[in-house]
Amino acid sequence: MYTTLKEACFEANRQLPKLGLVLFTFGNVSAVDRDRAVFAIKPSGVPYDDLKPDDIVVCDYEGRVVEGALRPSSDTKTHALLYKTWADIGGITHTHSTYAVAWAQAGLDIPIFGTTHADHTHHDIPCAPTLTDEMIQGDYEHETGHQIVNFFTDRQLSHKTVEMVLLQHHGPFTWGDTAEKSVYNAAVLEEIARMAYLTLQLNADTARIKDTLRLKHYERKHGKDAYYGQGC
Repeated sequence: MYTTLKEACFEANRQLPKLGLVLFTFGNVSAVDRDRAVFAIKPSGVPYDDLKPDDIVVCDYEGRVVEGALRPSSDTKTHALLYKTWADIGGITHTHSTYAVAWAQAGLDIPIFGTTHADHTHHDIPCAPTLTDEMIQGDYEHETGHQIVNFFTDRQLSHKTVEMVLLQHHGPFTWGDTAEKSVYNAAVLEEIARMAYLTLQLNADTARIKDTLRLKHYERKHGKDAYYGQGC
């Protein structure tokens, strides 16, 4: 019934180990079908080498299983809350990639030091604070989604211009128009995190990129007069 959706989710999940973003059973990707108000997600604890399209689980926006014999990812309720709140995203990726997690564990935003970063967003990569004890002891995964959404609201950030976030003491979540794009953003985030770490090792006093260069690189790729790539 959901063959195409499950295939898209399967293929996106297969990219995570190929890109070096996960070990063992870490992480997950989901893909949404807005017309049917469901999303497909990796099953919990299944190694990527063993994963098959039929293993992919389909859930509704409350995180309830609609189709699938296996238990969905433990992060399913986080994905569900983001899909329910942000109606214009098509895929979500969560990893525990090394450099992004290091910044998250340090509780630090990733500063925008160069054009590689600015090509993808003109903001620092934000780090949302760890959940309160009440949130952790309650409906943890659901509250994780709320923490991301509320953080973006409080910071007055757009989830369309900043398609990635770190959660303190946890790790990165990324999203995009498709599941494939969310994986791309996860790989970009890991590389930006690595570059920023190395930059600070070389010069702890490195200044952020100047505004004119920051905006030039973002706008030439994402602005109304964008000219990067081949266009339509």
